[in-house]
Amino acid sequence: MSQVTGAQSLVNSLEAAGVDVMFGIPGGAILPAYDPIFDSKIRHVLVRHEQGAGHAATGYAQVTGRVGVCIATSGPGATNLVTPLADAAMDSVPMVAITGQVPSLAIGTDAFQEADIRGITMPFAKHNYLITDPADIPRAIAEAFHIASTGRPGPVLVDIAKDALQKMTDFNYPTSVNLKGYQPKLAPNAQAIADAAELITQSSKPVFYVGGGVIKADAHRELLEIANLLGAPVVTTLMARGAFPDSHPLHLGMPGMHGTVAAVTGLQKADLLITLGARFDDRVTGKLSTFATNAKVIHCDIDPAEIHKNRFADVAVIGDVKHTLQALIPALKAALKKNQPDLSPWLRQMNSLKSSYPLGYDQPSDGSLSPQYVIERLGKISGPDTIFTSGVGQHQMWAAQFINYENPRTWLNSGGLGTMGYAVPAAMGAKVGAPDTTVWAIDGDGCFQMTNQELVTCALNNIPVKIAIINNESLGMVRQWQTLFYEGRYSNTSLESKRVPNFPMLAEAMGCVGLSCERPEDVDATIEKAMSINDQPVVVDFRVHRDAMVWPMVAAGTSNDDIMIARETAPDWDSQEL
Repeated sequence: MSQVTGAQSLVNSLEAAGVDVMFGIPGGAILPAYDPIFDSKIRHVLVRHEQGAGHAATGYAQVTGRVGVCIATSGPGATNLVTPLADAAMDSVPMVAITGQVPSLAIGTDAFQEADIRGITMPFAKHNYLITDPADIPRAIAEAFHIASTGRPGPVLVDIAKDALQKMTDFNYPTSVNLKGYQPKLAPNAQAIADAAELITQSSKPVFYVGGGVIKADAHRELLEIANLLGAPVVTTLMARGAFPDSHPLHLGMPGMHGTVAAVTGLQKADLLITLGARFDDRVTGKLSTFATNAKVIHCDIDPAEIHKNRFADVAVIGDVKHTLQALIPALKAALKKNQPDLSPWLRQMNSLKSSYPLGYDQPSDGSLSPQYVIERLGKISGPDTIFTSGVGQHQMWAAQFINYENPRTWLNSGGLGTMGYAVPAAMGAKVGAPDTTVWAIDGDGCFQMTNQELVTCALNNIPVKIAIINNESLGMVRQWQTLFYEGRYSNTSLESKRVPNFPMLAEAMGCVGLSCERPEDVDATIEKAMSINDQPVVVDFRVHRDAMVWPMVAAGTSNDDIMIARETAPDWDSQEL
């Protein structure tokens, strides 16, 4: 067998792993790898910033269900991937990041562009490698893809010393991967399934508490089947939007800090939480000690570390959620034949909340543009097959609230880490992964100014994404908190984005079509114009009312029982007979 360089071995390994696209930027330490990349069948998208490469890999992974791949050089190239890696870890996204490292003999000497990226990312990467021997490259790549894509998905870093890329080696890609101590459990325990089915039949106020794990496991069909079987209401978290159709009569909406009244109250007043791929995070539970105090918990998750972490589980079902539901559905059918609980009073109460407290918004009294209206029309005109990404802040919450999601993998956002600047590069990666699907990035004027340079990448690489900037010339969510909790003292939240920069001109300078809209009567025509342009990226500057707020709201650290419908208001729970 003829020998190859470590760099060629790396590229051969990526091809063997089935990689079809990667996002990255070359630099000194990773440069040896870029020579064989020149001849590879793998598409390489040259981004403008390594953070863009990482978020693009995430967007690609979230849309396709495959492992996203990004590549960068040592030092600042690697550290610019830290945020996307942490983001992928928080949202359980399968990603492999490949970084160059200084030559092995220079490691630890503070060499030019040296950073201990393995040490930096160790707290949140699912696993990471430092390779100094080229013979180890194929095994590390095979293991990285296996680890990233199995069990609870997550990011894996492979850091390779420059001399390992330059030395000669034999290329032997493993035919299988078997890691001692890493054997994700897919099939649930039969007794746990039986216990879960029995507990469900004893419940009169059950709620399906659905997290992003349902989408990761491609278990949306099984979720629909079991929800229809039991006839219990369903809530979908921010990461699970689209896992259950918004149009379904059993759907209560999104729970959490800015969830619907019905979803928040359904969890609070339930006597059983059927928790599927969710982790009881603080944005859903509010003050943990007051969360769903009368509910028993069935917790189904592939990650044993999540069980009992924030909330004790009366029945713990460890395994892949798809496998779990495939086992639970027949078990529940058998149990319901013996004991069919009457859920009609519970459903009447939930439906009453849905009708009494629907999501809504006030039109600005001065006739200016409502941000919620813009986002609502985007969803209606684009349709249920459109993929939406968002930045982080008010526009993120409005996009989760006012667009109807009917299908999984159509809503991408930075949920756990809350990364501003996520939307544009994630949309880029999503469009690469789903080139025949319309992709809209709903972004804030603050978020957009963090990563908009990737529109140059999109323009040059025929990636025609569409960007809707919800321009309220503010860091909107921070301004909302300053309004509510800091007596309107707006310290450093004014961006003046309606004055500088001129977003349509900026878009045109980056090779995109730039549009603007500031009148409600022009919204539909502007969106339709953007929808008609499919050969280059489009940016629309929606110049919206500055002081719109996200409602409902559960203030941080407070109980979900204190949900505010508008400023300083909460429903009268005593009159709801819950």
